[in-house]
Amino acid sequence: MSKPMEWIVLLTAVALGIPALAWFAQDRLVYFPQPVVSTTHLPPRTTPLEVVAADGTRLRGWMRLAAAAPAPLVLYFGGNAEEVSWTLADARWPPEWNVAAINYRGYGASDGKPSEAALSGDALAIHDALAARPDVNARYIVAVGRSLGTSLATKLAAARPIAGAVLISPYDSMVELGRTHYPWLPVSWLLRHRYDAIADARAARAPMLAIVAANDTIIPPRRSQALFDAWAGPKSWLALSGRHHNDVGDDRAAWEAISGFLAARARSSNAP
Repeated sequence: MSKPMEWIVLLTAVALGIPALAWFAQDRLVYFPQPVVSTTHLPPRTTPLEVVAADGTRLRGWMRLAAAAPAPLVLYFGGNAEEVSWTLADARWPPEWNVAAINYRGYGASDGKPSEAALSGDALAIHDALAARPDVNARYIVAVGRSLGTSLATKLAAARPIAGAVLISPYDSMVELGRTHYPWLPVSWLLRHRYDAIADARAARAPMLAIVAANDTIIPPRRSQALFDAWAGPKSWLALSGRHHNDVGDDRAAWEAISGFLAARARSSNAP
């Protein structure tokens, strides 16, 4: 084989091999399942939850019960490398709210394997199961999503009459996010888990609060802005200066904004 032909064969192998590797490795790039290491950090009045998905998969998590019932509900959807008990245990959630968090398939003690279709269906199943509980005020459910979970919270806002959504580090679609990080790959052709939150945002009528880290390099603020601009309902924006993707929860202003948003939703739900 001539030298020019050898180079052509090599370049062709590289050109085909890298996309193929990305195709087969994308699950490990999108999902980072975490185990339940301990539950000793869970606060008092926390009870285990189990929801059976449409395909029979058992999803497990917890609910921190409010002081009185029935109570409004925060339904939390975590990031792609998060075991949600730690966020549920945060003492800054308002005590008059139920707070529920269920680990994604393959995360924590939940069965199954994560995928976009599975997680999207699970979000609706979890909402419907919790809305039927007698200790939950079904008219007053707020979806809170972080990072990957913002797409699921957005889907819930489009598909169910929830009272509001808090989106922490939201993004418009996994395709656009992939193009940001891998501009040399044909992301639109390769990506199976697309999480196109734009389409759901255009159908969402509930009030929304977006909380964005100004120095986020994982989900750049322009990707959050695209989702924010598409949201059809009332919306507000909080940019945290000096913060990065993984330290938003350390910011006092973020928690003050969440508490204020929840309090406003409570007032509106109690209005005559």
